[in-house]
Parts: sequence; C-alpha cells; structure tokens
Amino acid sequence: MTMTDDTYAPRSGDGLSGSPAEPRSSGSASPSTVHPDALAAIMAANHGDPFSVLGPHKVGPNQWEIRAVLPEARAASLVLGERRVPFEKRHADGFFVARVEGEGRPLYEIEVETWAGATSRRFDPYGFGSSIEQYDVASLREVGTNLVYRILGAQAGRLDGIDGFRFAVWAPNARKVSVVGDFNEWDGRRHPMRLWQDGGVWELFVPGLEPGGRYKFEIRGPDGSLVPLKADPVAFAAEHPPATGSILHGLGAFAWRDDGWMGSRGAKDPRHAAISVYEVHLGSWMRVPEEGNRYLTYKELGERLIPYVKEMGFTHIEMLPITEFPFDGSWGYQPVSLFAPTSRFGTPDEFAAFVDAAHEAGIGVLLDWVPGHFPLDAHGLGQFDGTHLYEHADPRQGFHQDWGTYIYNFGRTEVTSFLVANARFWLEHYHLDGLRVDAVASMLYLDYSRRAGEWIPNRYGGNENLEAIDFLRKTNEATYSHAPGTITVAEESTSWPGVSHPTYTGGLGFGFKWNMGWMHDTLHYMQEDPIHRRYHHHNLTFGLLYAFSENFILPLSHDEVVHGKGSLLGRMPGDRWQKFANLRAYFGFMWGHPGKKLLFMGGEFGQEREWNHDASLDWHLLDDPLHKGVKDVVRDLNHLYLSSPALHSRDVEATGFQWLVADDQDNSVIAWARKGAGGEIAIVVSNFTPIPREGYRVGVPAGGFYREAFNSDAGQYGGSNMGNNGGREAEAHESHGQPHSLNLTLPPLATVIFLREG
Repeated sequence: MTMTDDTYAPRSGDGLSGSPAEPRSSGSASPSTVHPDALAAIMAANHGDPFSVLGPHKVGPNQWEIRAVLPEARAASLVLGERRVPFEKRHADGFFVARVEGEGRPLYEIEVETWAGATSRRFDPYGFGSSIEQYDVASLREVGTNLVYRILGAQAGRLDGIDGFRFAVWAPNARKVSVVGDFNEWDGRRHPMRLWQDGGVWELFVPGLEPGGRYKFEIRGPDGSLVPLKADPVAFAAEHPPATGSILHGLGAFAWRDDGWMGSRGAKDPRHAAISVYEVHLGSWMRVPEEGNRYLTYKELGERLIPYVKEMGFTHIEMLPITEFPFDGSWGYQPVSLFAPTSRFGTPDEFAAFVDAAHEAGIGVLLDWVPGHFPLDAHGLGQFDGTHLYEHADPRQGFHQDWGTYIYNFGRTEVTSFLVANARFWLEHYHLDGLRVDAVASMLYLDYSRRAGEWIPNRYGGNENLEAIDFLRKTNEATYSHAPGTITVAEESTSWPGVSHPTYTGGLGFGFKWNMGWMHDTLHYMQEDPIHRRYHHHNLTFGLLYAFSENFILPLSHDEVVHGKGSLLGRMPGDRWQKFANLRAYFGFMWGHPGKKLLFMGGEFGQEREWNHDASLDWHLLDDPLHKGVKDVVRDLNHLYLSSPALHSRDVEATGFQWLVADDQDNSVIAWARKGAGGEIAIVVSNFTPIPREGYRVGVPAGGFYREAFNSDAGQYGGSNMGNNGGREAEAHESHGQPHSLNLTLPPLATVIFLREG
C-alpha cells in the first residue's frame, strides 16, 4: 500500500503479522517454545525472519504468546487496555514472553521498567501486520515511476490507527537488516526487519516515532558479517556533516503557495523563452562573518539571494548540488543522500519555502544533479548490503579513477529506477524547475579518462555505455512526461550527437546542452592581448558552425574560476581599465550571441580572486565604481535580453541569426543580426581592440532607426562614454551584402547592441 494518504492498510490473511517471506509460525516443534537456535539468532541480531519469533503467536485455541526483545528492561508488562500481564524473562540479555487469551490478534502495548528505574510504554512493532503489499515491492522495478520514494525510506503514516514510521530498504543480498537509531539506543537486536524475498526489500513499521529522530540501517552481508552502519538511501533528511545519520521526516505536506507558477509552467516553451541562469554555491554566495562566518540559512537566502537575482534580471537560480553530501570540498558533487536537501542551511521544509519564495518572485530554480557517481564513504551506497549493489563490481566499470568514486550500475533495473525516481522527486515534491545533469560525458563513454585495458567494451565492441544511454533517455522521458515545463540540461563536453534531441529521433532527450566548446574558444580569445587577437579570430566565429545543432546554453560556470584558473576578470589582459572593459565587452558579446545564458556568482561584479568555497564572495568590491559598473552591465543585459524577442525567441534556431561581419580579423570586429519570431531585429557589434573606430559601416537587413540599446563603454559602467548618440538611421547604402547599412562609432574594447524600432 503506497503512502498517498499517510495510512497503511494491514495485509490481508489470518490477521497475524506474518513474514511475507514465509507463513508465520512459532518457530519450533512445540507451539509455545522458541527453538534455541532461533532464540540465539534473535539475541545475536542475526535472524533473517524476526516475525517468525517475535510479536504475537497463536499457540492454542484462543491463546496467544507475545515475545519481545527488551535489552534495556529490568521488568516488563503487557498492557491490554486496563489489563496488565507481566512478561517472563526467558533470556538474560532481555528476551521476554507473556501469554494472553483471546479470539483475535491482540492489539497491545509493552510497558518497560529500565534498569535505571525509568518507565515507558509503547506499541510493539511486531504486533502489526505488514504495511506494504507484494505489488508495491514488484513495482519498484518499474523504471520511470515515483514509487521508490513513495515506498522506500522512512515513511510517516498510520497502521491500525497508530501513528509511526514505516521503514523499507532494498538490500536483496543481506542476511539480516535492522533499523537502529535514537529510539532504540542504536541496538540492532531491538528492531530487526522483515524481508520480502521476491523484491529484496526489508520492511518494518515502528509505532510511536515522531519526526526529528536519527536512524540508520544495521546490515549483515551474505557472509554474515556486519557492514558499517548505512544511511537510508531514500532518507528525506540527514544530519549536518560530519555526522552521518538519517533523520526521520517523511514526505510531509508543505503548504505551497505557487499554484499560479506551477499551473503556467507547462504552457511555456523554454526553447523560445529568455533563460538567463545565475549559478550559485549556496554555502559561499554570502556568509555571516560576525557570527563565525556561518552559512546563510535557506530562509536568509530567500530573503537576500532571491531579491538580488530578481533585481539582476536573471530568470533562474541554479544551485550547485544540495543533495546531502559529507565533504564541503566536493561542492556537493559527491552526494550520499540523494533525496535529502543538505542540512547545512536548514530543514527540508525550509528548503521548500526557499523554492516557494523564488516562484513567488518569478524565479525558476534548477538543481545540479549527480547521477553519474557516488563517494566511497562507509555510510553511503557502496557495498550497501555487503555486495556491490548500486555499483559495478568490476573497477573497470564501477570505479571512477578521476574522482575516486563508485559508478552506478545502470544495467541494474532497481538502480535505474532509484535514480529516475530521484529526478522526479526534486521536480515534483520540491517543485524544482529543472535539473542540470553533471558529467554526462563520463556516463556516455566506457573508456572515459581510461587507458587501453582499463575498460570493458559494450556487447558490440564499442566504447558507448549502452546502459547509461538508456538511463539518460528514460530519465528525460520521465521528467518531461510527469513535470511539464521543467527542463533538463546536460553538461556534456564532447561531440556526442543529438544530446538535446528527442528520444524518438534517437537523441538523448535533454532540453538543453552546455556549449563547452563556445566557452573554451571564447575565453581563450579574450585572454589574448588585443594586438594578437587577429590571429585567433576563428575562436569567435567557429562556434556559429554548430550553434544550432543542439539547444545550447552558454556557460561561464564555476569550473572556469577554480583550480588555478583565476577569476574571469583576472583572465582579461591589459591594465586595470582594459581588464574591466574587456569583461564588459565579453558579457555584451555573450548576451548578444545565440544560446541561453549561465553565469557563476561573482562574475557579475568582476570578482577579482578565484572562487573559494569556504568564504563569501567579495561584496565589498561593489564600493568600487568599476566593479559596480560590471554588475550594472550584467543587470542591464539581462533586462534587455528579457524584453527583446530578437535576442531570445530564436536562440536555438538558425533562422534567428545572420552574419554581418565575420571576417574582419585585422580590426578584431565582429557583427551579426539577431531576428525574433515576430520580425524583430537586433544588431550586435563587438570591437575587441582598444582602438576606437569612427565611421565603421555595418550592413543591416532592413531600413529604419536602430536604437543603441546597450553600450558596454557607457560612462555609467566605467567606460570612455563613446557611442552613437542614442542610435543610427539605416542608410540606403549597400554593405556586407545587405541593402541598408549603419555608419557606426565603435568604442574601444566594447560591445554595442542596437534594436530596430517599429
């Protein structure tokens, strides 16, 4: 029974809490005696079928024997309404037995007096029937559903009118699984789970638990040895690292206020919309230095980050991974709990409120999602049930040499189902607007970053990872089917064809792909001294040869400001004024170029040092007019991009682009026209030398007045304030193969954008 109404249905049958693995029995030849071997296994937390020993057992006509493991108890009583029946202690380590009479299975509580003298009362988990059905377990193999997070994990709910948590975990090769936590003093003898053998799922309903407690799974592998305590793979909340416990939370029911946003999201076509993404590492965007340099909370981020993004004109926030991860230095790219928002910034509900606030401000929220690999941390997924369950056993397939991580076994149906359900979880449960999928190339190629002999070819002898390809297609099909209006974005750095093409045409099915080639080429060009740029002009133009082969996003991401690369500003040549002018011109070039936009935090105001994940951005730089000028450039470009269909409505269509000046490498000048779906025209011209150019003629496709809508050399940005006096009237003077032309002043190291009026 799934958890849609927070209520479980008892399993049909004779009313006993029998193990789904085999019918319930007393566990011995005598109906009132537990076999010594079974008792020894129970007390050693090494019994694979605890329900065959514990809980209520019918031992005669209208007679029941109740058995419980209570290591903490000095004495215990069975409580049935107003009646109390003392337990008899049958084992020194805390095995208790009581007998009662009655026709039906008794609903009872156990009252415990501890050795410390405290008294408590609780319902017995082994007094309840199963809270899931066989079809629930079987359905976990259906790739594309959301049942993994509806069935597995710690689900808050009610069974037989009693509130509690139902635990379920996939560990098909385990000999025994117990849930341990604060509620049982982390004692694996107290709450061993039942096994559904057909699906390898272990399950137990523990009554009386409330949200907030910590828990893990104690697992004995197939050889009988204990594996390290494991965090719940489907935990909805987790402890703040370096602590590694899962937190009882359940799916919950957040009071969303974004019905309007969610209702209209599916009606939009992202390919024809303005998309400008602000990529953020939540832990270092801004900190609180006066309070020990602590992180901002999700609530504080909602109050500061969202208004900032709105004012700056970005349409989306893209978060570096916030699925719970153990090591700050991984930036989230080595996650352990894929269903839990990191506790570094607050609770799951506070994260939901952050997303809700973004939607209220008209901002979409994207998540960097990491399905390609996972870390070796002992509490994580590696060798989860004592075997290579989530990862390939062969290191040539299952170990990532570059990152020291495990690689998911995409050929195992349950693993694929787990990952696809996780993608749906973030889009549906937390209302996120898209996923940027990390390291796609590492999934597509079996020989990724491997030498000969270090990888295994596919069944056709090739290097394509056929199982990963199938997984990516199924992920995109599931997300676009069940979360209309969301987007998936591939970080894919090779020339793999059809990454953002539909799966029915043979593509991978992503909505967009990062244009890594554009980023590398253009940054290489910008780093050259202007006197040498004429020899690298092809780095500006080459990207247009393939610009419309995919639905591209132009990324200036976090990867470009780490590992000794310096900041964007620091990579610009020249003196201080020229560095800023180059950066402003580059941003103008980028926003005028076909493709959606992405900029990592700090770049928008010219951060001078390389990004440090342990420190806040250098917001004090905005006191400098040159840094503030860069910020204003990005703000104004975003608002121009949003308001100008010519600059976005045909971002991914060749019909929206026309070369005007592509071959003036001697002057390092480049110009093109952008055309909107409604006939709108924008002209983008960049001069990448410090030499102003007066009377520079550029052909244009139509007559009329061309308003100078943006000039990166404007005085308000810190430029020399050269320009075109608000715009130019097109002259009936043929140039560059066009019937009309503009006689322009091109400022030094600047990009100018004109919009045709009328």
